[in-house]
Order: sequence, then structure tokens, then C-alpha cells
Amino acid sequence: MASGKINVSVENIFPLIKKFLYNDHEIFLRELVSNATDATLKLKHLTSIGEAKVEYGNPIIEVKIDKEGKKLHIIDQGLGMTADEVEKYINQVAFSGAEEFLEKYKDSAKDSGIIGHFGLGFYSAFMVAEKVEIITKSYKDEPAAHWTCDGSPEFTLEPSDKTTRGSEIILHIAEDSLEFLEEYKIRELLTKYNKFMPIAIKFGNRTETLPKPENATDDYVAETVEVDNIINNPNPAWTKLPADLSDEDYKTFYHELYPMQFEEPLFNIHLNVDYPFNLTGILYFPKMSNDMQMQKDKIQMYQNQVFVTDNVEGIVPEFLGMLKGVIDSPDIPLNVSRSGLQADSNVKKISNYITRKVADKLKGLFNENREDFEKKWNDIKIVLEYGMLSEPKFYEKAGDFVLYPTVDDAYYTLAELKEKLAANQTDKNGKLVVLYASNKDAQHSYIAAAKDKGYDVLLLDSPIISHLIQKLEGDNENLTFVRVDGDSVEKLIEKDENQISKLSEDDSEKLKTVIETLVPKPTYNVQLEALDSNASPFIITQPEFMRRMKEMSQTGGGGMFGMGNMPEMYNLVVNSNSELATTILNTTDKNIQEHLVKQALDLAKISQGLLKGEELTAFVKRSFELIK
Repeated sequence: MASGKINVSVENIFPLIKKFLYNDHEIFLRELVSNATDATLKLKHLTSIGEAKVEYGNPIIEVKIDKEGKKLHIIDQGLGMTADEVEKYINQVAFSGAEEFLEKYKDSAKDSGIIGHFGLGFYSAFMVAEKVEIITKSYKDEPAAHWTCDGSPEFTLEPSDKTTRGSEIILHIAEDSLEFLEEYKIRELLTKYNKFMPIAIKFGNRTETLPKPENATDDYVAETVEVDNIINNPNPAWTKLPADLSDEDYKTFYHELYPMQFEEPLFNIHLNVDYPFNLTGILYFPKMSNDMQMQKDKIQMYQNQVFVTDNVEGIVPEFLGMLKGVIDSPDIPLNVSRSGLQADSNVKKISNYITRKVADKLKGLFNENREDFEKKWNDIKIVLEYGMLSEPKFYEKAGDFVLYPTVDDAYYTLAELKEKLAANQTDKNGKLVVLYASNKDAQHSYIAAAKDKGYDVLLLDSPIISHLIQKLEGDNENLTFVRVDGDSVEKLIEKDENQISKLSEDDSEKLKTVIETLVPKPTYNVQLEALDSNASPFIITQPEFMRRMKEMSQTGGGGMFGMGNMPEMYNLVVNSNSELATTILNTTDKNIQEHLVKQALDLAKISQGLLKGEELTAFVKRSFELIK
């Protein structure tokens, strides 16, 4: 058996790091500003424990463009490096100074906010630069150093005359990357990746008008001065305690995250946990529509205040992907380029925690102010219903706050609904029958008929309600949901068991045969029922099972619940006790008979919103002929 060490050729690995480590070349600025932040935070920690005998002050990081010289400068006032440290940290690929620092000061520096991890970020500079310089002076009383490299394994290291503490990285931008010398581009990248870095970042200057002195004369001319243009917020809301923030603070931060979002969020959930992992953040519930294709990727993920991604799949439960906000955790496992997640047991733990925290917050809002919660229900229901379907842990808690509204704007939890229905909405098997409408206007006549019988009708109109109903019925054996225009509703709201048909059995068969020859097959299944004579002559219903399957297939399409296309199938319930039924049966003129059936069928289709296109045009024309 042979053994040994694998040799890595610097000549081969260096081009790979430069070209393929990061998907986007723009990441270089995030990495270099992050390094500058680490250098500053390290100095802050060393001064706080008395190891660095220097004044920390109020250090900033400055980014400067020299367009004429084709150079980009990143300057910090951190702890700097000696020549030996440059040899150690810069000339050794994948040796992380941040990791070494955290290991050395593991008891005191674990919450210092230091960002670095892999020791590769600096080399991202060569993705856009043909030459890179480092001019650095340590906080220690040692000479400054000047390091230069043109992207090959060769470098130079010589003394420098720099006198101030900190480091300056100078990128000589390559010809194929000159866009990074444009002010708008650098501002865009700093805003995207470094907007909430914990150290102030200066990019350019701005003018500020001094306040007018109290003793100023009438001819006083306002004086302006140049001040540093700090483009980031080092202390974003999620880094603070909830007790230290007002409702207005949360709203202000929301608009800081989403400057183009003019509508106020409904409410927020502040995440703050330090065991068994560290995670902070703020999630906002915006107003929701019933559109399941709404834009996602609105939650921003940070690690120690450095933007990582807005693709939070895996770390945030899928149903909460429709929310907005930010989460930050040093414990989120990232890939080497810090642009995505690695598979890790912590990911699922964090996801479960977020689910539980959101459920607890919703329960608290419901208990504290139910009236306000009910007002917001229609704007948040799609998220909560989706959560009940996709997250078992959320479903377990949802019974405490998920609401079921009626068409008359009364709101019930499932437990309250069961108690209310027990009085008069049970079928012959003792099951509670939940009548519901999906469209208040289109199903108005059915709703009115049900209410006339003293029944409650829910308004359940989200696009995934059929899926949720299936789940609720499966978990509640004594509960069945029936849409108000469903095929069994007439037995509940129209049919009187004591009602006797005015037609004989033979006449009923004749009438059914006549109608079946005139209505489309197999779309309509003709059924004769002895209903109240005042009930509608023709009623279209849909088999509950088929309707649900169709709704679920429509919800999916190629998406979440796709089940393929389902055929159109309806029941045509003919009231055998209506005058129209008798007229159709006794009419000998086949044309008139056909005319009556078509007109009655079209009227029934209108009540279900099924009459469209050519059929609607023909119906309107036929109706005007009747008026004439």
C-alpha cells in the first residue's frame, strides 16, 4: 500500500480560483469590503480586551474610483498587516485569517461579527483586475508593507512609506471589466451586498448646508460643507432587540429594504434566537392576492450583515417564501463562494424554528386583537392555507388562529364552526355539513336558497381551497364540505323529503328522455327531482368529487398541485314539480319543446357562469326574439 500527500500546483489552481470560484464577477467587491470589515472588527475586539494599545476611534471603509488611472481603491482603518502577516495570509491560498483569529480568541470573539471563513475572498479581485496591490500598516509598531501581484503566482513584497494604520487594496481594472470603474455600478454593488455592513462605508462626498446662526443678519448666505457620503446602515433593525423598536421603526426599515414598495406591511415577525443556533431577522406580511404565481425571492438572507442571496429555498419554509424581510445567521452553512446554501442538518432546524416562531406570532396576534386579525384575514389567508398544506408542524398549530369566514363576514375557527353547525347542519349519517361558496356573486342564487333554509354558508375562495378541504375532511371524520352549488346540495337546501312529484313515473321517464335528447352529452347528466314548485326549474350542479379534482388540476397547471386536465361534467337537476317541466312534457311542437329546453338550460348555465362565447350570443339573440 502506498501513501503520501497530494500536490496542488499553484499554476493550475490560481486560474481556477480567479475564473470559476464565483458565478458572478461582481462578487469581488463584496469580498474585499468584507475583508476590510473583518480587519476593523478584529481591531475593535483587540482594543476591547486590551491587547491592542491603540485608539479604535470611529473607523470607516472607503471605496474610491480612479477612472483615469483605471484603478479601484478599497481602504480600511483596521488592524493592518506586517510584512510577515502578508506572507502568511495573502501568499497562502485558502488560509483564513478570520478562522485563525476566531480560533485564537474563541472564548471572547465568538460574537464579534467576523465574516471570513475560507480564506479565498481576496483572490476574487483577480476576476476583474489585471494587477492588485496591497499597501498596509499594522497597528503594531512595525514598518508598512507593499505587496503587488499580476495574477500569476509571482509577487513582490517591499517596504512602504504608509504611516496610517490599516490597509489599502488597489485594483488595476482589466480591459474586459471597465464597467467597474463606473460610479453607478459600484454604488449598485455596494447597495446590493454591503448595505447593512457593521462598519460605515464611504463612497464619494456630499454637500451639507450648515444651520443658520441665531445672530445671522438678513444678508446671511448659507454655508455648505463637504461631508463623507456614508452609503450603508451599520445598525439595521434586525440587529436590535424588539423591545427597542416601535411600529414606526419596523415600517421605516421595511421601506429601507424595499424603497419602491409604497404599501405598508400588515404586520411583522421579529426573529431572535441564540440557541441551539444564532438567527435574527424580521419577516413582513404584505397584502396578498389569490395569485399563486406571485413573485417570490423577496426575503434577503445575510450572514453577519453581509448579503448572501435572496433565494432562501430550504432555509425558509416554502409557504413563507411569499413574505418579505430579512434573516441573518452566522450558522447558515454556505458554499465556498458564499452565494448559496450547503446541505446541512442546521438548515432544517432553522426552517422548523422559523415555522414555529411564525405560528406562535400569529396565535399571539389573534389572541391580542381578534377583530384586527379578522380584518387582515383576506390579505394573509393564502399564505396560511398554503402553510397548512405544506408544513405539518404549522398545520398542528393552525387550528388556534386559521379562520373560516361566512358570506356574511362572520369569522370562525374550525372548533367554533363545528360547534355552530352541530345544531342544524348534519346529514343522515351524523356528519357536519359545511356549505361553502367560492364566488359570492356567481353563486348568489344558491347562497340565497341555503340561507332561506337557515343554513350558514362559508366563503372559501382561495385557489388552493380544494386541497385544504381534502386535508380537513381526512383529519376530521365527522366533517364534510359541500359547495353551495354542488350535486348534493339540493337534498339539503331544496328538497323536502315529504315533497311528492306531480308527474307519474312514466311521465317522469318521458320528460327525462326528451331533455336528454336536447342537452349535450356526456357533459350533462339529467336528474329529475321533486322539489318545491317555487324552486328553479333547471339547476346545474357539479359532482363534488369531480369539481374538486378539476379545481386541483387548475391550481397546478405545471406548478404546485398539477394533476392534468379533468373533463367537464355537470348534473342538470330538473324540478319535476315546476310548471316549466309540465309545459315541456305536454308540448307537441318539437321546435317549441327544443326552444324551451335550450332557454332553460342557458338560464341555468348563466347562474353558474358557464354560458360564454357563441352560446351567450345565441342566448341573447333568442331572448330578444322572445321580447318581440
